[in-house]
Amino acid sequence: MPQDLESYASQHCSPLEPLLQEVLAYTEQHHPKAHMISGAVQGLLLQQLSHMLRPKRILEIGTFTGFSALCLAAGLPEDGLLYTLEMRAEDAATAQSFFDRSEKKNQLRLLQGDARQIIPTLQESWDLVFIDADKISYIDYYNMLVPRMAAGSFLLADNVLFHGEVLQDELKGKNAKAIAAFNAHVQGDDRTQNVLLTVRDGLMLIRKK
Repeated sequence: MPQDLESYASQHCSPLEPLLQEVLAYTEQHHPKAHMISGAVQGLLLQQLSHMLRPKRILEIGTFTGFSALCLAAGLPEDGLLYTLEMRAEDAATAQSFFDRSEKKNQLRLLQGDARQIIPTLQESWDLVFIDADKISYIDYYNMLVPRMAAGSFLLADNVLFHGEVLQDELKGKNAKAIAAFNAHVQGDDRTQNVLLTVRDGLMLIRKK
C-alpha cells in the first residue's frame, strides 16, 4: 500500500488501547525485527473480526511480542481461550510480560516451542486461527488445522503479499516462493472460501465451508 494511503487509513482508525500502544511502542523501540509486528491498522482489524465472530477457541501461530494475540483476544467470551505459539524464548517472555497485565490474562495460553510439534497435542476445535510465523511452513500449518476446524470457522494468514515479491515474474527468495505456493494452495482448495485483503502486507481471510 502506498505510504500516504496507509497513513490516511491510520488517521481514520480508532486509537489503540493503552496496553496495545505500549506493546507497539516497546517493539518498535527495542526489537531488531520490529517490522514483523502487525501494526495498528491490522491490529484493529483483528480486534473487529474477533468481536464479530466471538470465537471460543483461537489459535495463533507466531506470538512475536504479543500484540496480535491481545488484539485477537478482544472478542473472546468469558469461557473462551486463546492459545498462542512462539518458537523464540525471548519473544515469548516479552509477550507473557504484557499478557500478565491484560484483562484477558486468564484466557491466554502461551506455549513456547515448535508449532508443528505443539499443534497435534492441542485437543481443541478452532473457531479462529491466525498464522503469522515461518513462511515456509504455512501450507503445513494449513493442512494440519483445516481438518480440525468446524464449518463456518475462519483462518487468517498474514504476509500473503510478502512485500510485493509475489508479483515478480520470477520468484527468487524462499519465503516469497513459499507464500506464492500457499496462496495457490488455498485458491485450489474446495474445502474453503478465501479473500485476499490488501491490508498492510496482505491478509488472507479463509472460511471453512
